[in-house]
Amino acid sequence: MPFSLLNGGSRGTPSRSDGITEETGGAVRTSLVSYREVWTLAWPVIAEMALQTVSSVVDMAMVGRLGAAQVAAVGLTFHPVFLVMAVFMGIAVGTTALVARFVGAGFWEEAGGVTRQSLLLAVALGLFTGLLGYLLAEPVVRWMGASPEVTGLGASYLRWSMPGLVFLFIFNILTGALRGAGDMKTPLKVNIVLNLFKVAANYPLIFGVAGWPGLALDGAALSTTLARGVGTLALLIMTVQGQRTPLRLDPGQDWRPDLGLIRRIMNIGLPAAGERIITSLGQVLFARMVAGLGTVIYAAHSIGLNVESFSYMPGMGFATAATTMVGQRLGAGRGEEAAQTGWGTLRLALVVMGSMGALFFLFPRQFMGIYTADAAVIGYGIQALRIVAFSQIPEGAGFVLSGALRGAGDTRYVLNVTIIGMWLVRLGLTYLFIESWGWGLAGAWVAMTMDWVVRAVLLFLRFRGAAWRRIKV
Repeated sequence: MPFSLLNGGSRGTPSRSDGITEETGGAVRTSLVSYREVWTLAWPVIAEMALQTVSSVVDMAMVGRLGAAQVAAVGLTFHPVFLVMAVFMGIAVGTTALVARFVGAGFWEEAGGVTRQSLLLAVALGLFTGLLGYLLAEPVVRWMGASPEVTGLGASYLRWSMPGLVFLFIFNILTGALRGAGDMKTPLKVNIVLNLFKVAANYPLIFGVAGWPGLALDGAALSTTLARGVGTLALLIMTVQGQRTPLRLDPGQDWRPDLGLIRRIMNIGLPAAGERIITSLGQVLFARMVAGLGTVIYAAHSIGLNVESFSYMPGMGFATAATTMVGQRLGAGRGEEAAQTGWGTLRLALVVMGSMGALFFLFPRQFMGIYTADAAVIGYGIQALRIVAFSQIPEGAGFVLSGALRGAGDTRYVLNVTIIGMWLVRLGLTYLFIESWGWGLAGAWVAMTMDWVVRAVLLFLRFRGAAWRRIKV
């Protein structure tokens, strides 16, 4: 069997043939939100994000020692790669939501089928996009508005990164399936291995060792590619063995494409992918507008975004917990309890991310100093971090409520909110603040904060209603 319940669990008795239960006329069982459950699901994701952030800090700190041009090259290549990843992140969202629904309803066989079909998509599309990205690396970096000094560096970095894409996509699908099943610890364990490998490989590959000069910026990309391969292999081994996880991938199961199941995955995943694409395209245009302010300012912008990623750790952790809990409770037919878990998760997230905002405001110089010693870069970065400190509360609401709605399969509404926030608010105000009012980098970060305020309000209004509870997946 592809899935099994551990620790004495039982499969339960499903109430519908499609694996999705629904509430009927009787009283709905409710309970107080278990903050312990929220934290149990959230902390491994927070720790996982922390490991990734530490790895990113090490990466950027070492790259920062190479010069501002190298930092700008890494920043400019991030957005095109994230754009390509958008489709696969959407598939992962569909995987998580469907697995959570099936697990909540007790249909573990169907949850296994969702995972297998998602992996088939990840391998096929990952190989194709990796090859395409390798061939088009230089035109992509040039389109991003890179200066001649940065174009060659960015294109080479992008080429060394492309072979790792297929590993990254497989890893994301398996992680999404495990999280939908409520297993947050296995991805954490594998990420420990992945990030330790990356940190160990970074220095010799970038700066060299024992007389070997190293690969400079290309070495940073190569260490990332190798680490992704190691992490994916470790996760595959753990899930094939299936001794310590609820998910077991059986090579002997039916791996033929199932168009019906793929359609169900994509019914949730395509709007989620559209959300990521809209976000990525918006971030690309956002980055291009900031890049026009100069290399030093863009370096400060890139480092500022890396610093802000510290707040993504709790934000993503609580969002993932909300996705899993809401999806599983809806699968079990407990809509009111699903709503309670969403609100409870939101309360915890606001406390934590609000605290992060206070740290950004009070200690911006210390955060920037982790990445660079350039006084000009630090000066611009301090300005940006003090602005973004005020976005942490609405950003936390945006993270958690989006995650809860994704768990319900309400990805179309989240897509629409993203279009409004990113394209109408962030990009529109960034153009106004930079081009018309001359606010420079500060204008871009004020616009980013206003984006999150608008999203938080719209998502709050949606989750306060009941339409998301009735969505069929």
